[in-house]
Amino acid sequence: MKSGKRKKGTAAFIAACLFPSLILLSLFVIYPTLSIFRVSLYKWGGYSAEKIFTGFENYKILFRDGRFFDSLRNSFLLIIVVTAVTLVLSLFTAEVLSREKLFGKTFFRIVFYIPNILSTVVIAAVFSAIYDPSRGLLNSVISLFSPGTRILWLGDRSLVIYSVAIAMIWQAVGYYMVMYMSSMAQIPESLYEAASLEGAGRLRSFFSVTLPGIAPTLRTTLTFFIISNINISFLLVRAMTGGGPDGGSEVLLSYMYKQAYTNSSYGYGMAIGTVVFLFSFALAAAVNLATRTKD
Repeated sequence: MKSGKRKKGTAAFIAACLFPSLILLSLFVIYPTLSIFRVSLYKWGGYSAEKIFTGFENYKILFRDGRFFDSLRNSFLLIIVVTAVTLVLSLFTAEVLSREKLFGKTFFRIVFYIPNILSTVVIAAVFSAIYDPSRGLLNSVISLFSPGTRILWLGDRSLVIYSVAIAMIWQAVGYYMVMYMSSMAQIPESLYEAASLEGAGRLRSFFSVTLPGIAPTLRTTLTFFIISNINISFLLVRAMTGGGPDGGSEVLLSYMYKQAYTNSSYGYGMAIGTVVFLFSFALAAAVNLATRTKD
């Protein structure tokens, strides 16, 4: 009898603790998400009182919109390129700073992490200066080996998205490096000693001991990569290129913003937002499924 009352009391306490969180989740996540889908069914400028229900007409327009597919391609390209390069660089730097005997390890850790604490606008300003075609550092270095060369890093439609990718990688490497170093610190040293006794070198130890040891962190960070890439790419594109030249650096969120707030097509912008939500959710689910391990 007392055990039953104790269980009910525990359940009531847990419910009371969860209730405020559920209220906040409903108000600031679930309701806005549902509202985005609801508004996407209307033709609405966003500022006028007149709303015309059009059903799925915005989605029909969206899937015939070449600019939307250009932004989708750019977003997917950034997710693939930035994720792959950032993953390799952050793993490499984490392994070196964790396992190798280097002078000034703390200094290098701070240096690599600094970009993560900088504002995205500051990072955009730094790389805009580096990419400046006339006085930028990058073209100045290239001109030492090839005089007269003037590359429009942010003005060439074929180069601009990769220029944005480099800024994103520079900003992200230090953050993920710290996460991997923290996970590597939890791996028992005895495992490395056993691998060494079996004749494994540094590279073999990395793939046989380090990677399996940090597998849960890798799985989590891959999901972070997708979410952060979609968000950070929007901020950098807005600050560095505005989506130009000729849509060459347009990404999903920047195109959504432009349609909703610049072209006064709020309903259409929310249709894009709905697709972005589903796209992000599907990618995160695919990553979790692909990296799922058997217990």
